[in-house]
Amino acid sequence: MKEIKAALWMEILKVRRTKIFPISVYFFIFIGIMMGFLMFVARHPEIANRSATISTKTSFLPGSDWNAFFDLMIQLVLTLGVIGSGIITSWNFGREFSDRTVKDLLSLPVPRSTIVLSKLIILFVWNILLSICFVVTAIISGLLLQVPGWSGTALTPFLVTFMMCVIFNSLLITPVALIASAGRGYMLPISFIILILIFTQLLFVGLPDLTFWFPWALPALFSGVAGEALPSPGYISYLIFILTILAGLFGTIAWWRYTDHR
Repeated sequence: MKEIKAALWMEILKVRRTKIFPISVYFFIFIGIMMGFLMFVARHPEIANRSATISTKTSFLPGSDWNAFFDLMIQLVLTLGVIGSGIITSWNFGREFSDRTVKDLLSLPVPRSTIVLSKLIILFVWNILLSICFVVTAIISGLLLQVPGWSGTALTPFLVTFMMCVIFNSLLITPVALIASAGRGYMLPISFIILILIFTQLLFVGLPDLTFWFPWALPALFSGVAGEALPSPGYISYLIFILTILAGLFGTIAWWRYTDHR
């Protein structure tokens, strides 16, 4: 227990001393504010028509009330969560190699598995925090800009669905951690995240019946924002999802434990 506490504290200090943490928080807050602004513009076509870009973006919105706003927030966090969690995971693991601190890290009297677990725990909490910053800011923006159709009864099921999607995305950092470790840097895991996003979109558009086999499609299927025509996630979807997480976790631990880091 002392070892995991020491490793966690070490990772917390690393995050606190870096600029990427406040930048990521400010970015997610900014996106939340922009979501409220987008709904405001959708309610006022005279503003949207002044800019072709804004008009195009608002034309894709299903509506301008809170139900549409809730759906928009879930859709955005499904994509933003994958990108955000992937970037911070790539940074956390990849920087140890790019900054050449991995040897110093491994020389500490702490098991390598504990180091990996502490990193993943901090990253999981970090990603949850970013998503909370986003949704709180978006809701406050919507209230201040008086988005119509507010319903307290609809808020609870939305928050449950939203947080479940966030948790799903946050758990999928383990394969990214493995690729960042094996690639010894940033580029390979970030390329992997981009590939995952493209492949997920292609599945939903071209092969929707196969989406329940793909773990990164589970959050969208669970939330229902992908549409009623798509299959609901079944036991096999959750099983593949869990196996993917475990494969990434134990693969990362094994890589850190047995690979020659000279």
